[in-house]
Amino acid sequence: MSPVPPTDVLVVEHAPQEGPYAIGTALEAAGLPVRTCRTWAGDPVPDTLGDAAALVLMGGPAAAYEDFSGRTAELALLRAALEVEVPVLGVCLGAQLLGEAAGGRSRPGSGPQIGWGEVRAAPAAHGDPLFAGVPEHLPVLHWHGDTMDLPAGATLLASCDRFPVQAFRLGGSAWGLQFHLEVDKAAVDAFAAAFPDEAATAPDLVASAPRNLAALAPHRDAVFARFAALVADRAERSATRTFFTPKAAKWEARFAADGPRYTAAVLQMGLRPGGRALDVGCGSGRALPALRAEVGAEGVVLGVELTPAMLTATAKEGRADLARLLMADACRLPLADGAVDGIFSAGLINHVPDPAAALREWARVSAPGGVLLLFHPSGRAERAARHGRPLDPDDPLAEENLRPALHAAGWSLDCYEDASLHFLARAVRVH
Repeated sequence: MSPVPPTDVLVVEHAPQEGPYAIGTALEAAGLPVRTCRTWAGDPVPDTLGDAAALVLMGGPAAAYEDFSGRTAELALLRAALEVEVPVLGVCLGAQLLGEAAGGRSRPGSGPQIGWGEVRAAPAAHGDPLFAGVPEHLPVLHWHGDTMDLPAGATLLASCDRFPVQAFRLGGSAWGLQFHLEVDKAAVDAFAAAFPDEAATAPDLVASAPRNLAALAPHRDAVFARFAALVADRAERSATRTFFTPKAAKWEARFAADGPRYTAAVLQMGLRPGGRALDVGCGSGRALPALRAEVGAEGVVLGVELTPAMLTATAKEGRADLARLLMADACRLPLADGAVDGIFSAGLINHVPDPAAALREWARVSAPGGVLLLFHPSGRAERAARHGRPLDPDDPLAEENLRPALHAAGWSLDCYEDASLHFLARAVRVH
């Protein structure tokens, strides 16, 4: 009963010979499907991330600081990924575009750097999620002439004398590699065949490839395996954020007429003054005024969201002072056992990867006798008709699915209403 759509990794290629190579191997090993945008073959760059669990931008002959077909769209994708913390990996041109998207500046370097050469791991690399364990000196393949000035807040991970910026991290989910860590023997041969004049400036490029690749491969594979594991671990969170973030700015307007329904639903929870209420998946905070009114000034109201843009929308609507707002995974709440007396959740159960796990987690943080209210301002049939589809027998909110799932999680369903103008299910924490 998982309504979350399958996710993939969006890979943008700028040249036929500059594919993902070892990156693709690691993603495949982690069970992550790849969706490839081949700009060199005329594929349009997607307008949005869609359901992408990660964004990978490969290298190419273009300059990041000059206009080229797709550049504006790629920068927009990168900024969107950075906003929602979808994992990003940029290689060569992709790294320079990543830096540009974050406010850095790419520019011509001191001349071409082509062939095998060492990079030095920066001190920060030792604690990096990807680069931890990489040796201080690592032989890599260089094939570029441009460089970059890092954006504010970036963490330098590797450098060399001629090009000080060789690898960097932005925040906790985006990495840029100026060098080609992804290469294998097929990649080296493809580069040399595609750019023979440049390859000629590094006479031992192909001959020394087996030796250099033997030294590189264990660290290459470890870095990309860690990236793939991080993508897989965050895939569900990434899908939720990419789904809700573009909708956050208009979320309040979309449900502007539903305020009284939210208030009426909250009243059915039976909260008492001084109680502790949680709105999990609070959106723009439409239920927060009613929750605060029920528990009073002496009570506690918490609003939990996984999407930063939704919390921004809550503040924009003037509701941030009604509750303590938390950024958290609804299925892994940073709350103690029995911490709340009532949980309100509007529509979220259809967007979590495992509804049964969510119900168990919400039971964990609820005190005995605590109330869970699942709500939506329209009924299941009305929503299905609006989207042009029949009722889904696997819908976790269908009573035949919801009742046993609640019971297994420690809840007792005592009210179920699936009307045309609202859906409401009330359950009590029994053990």
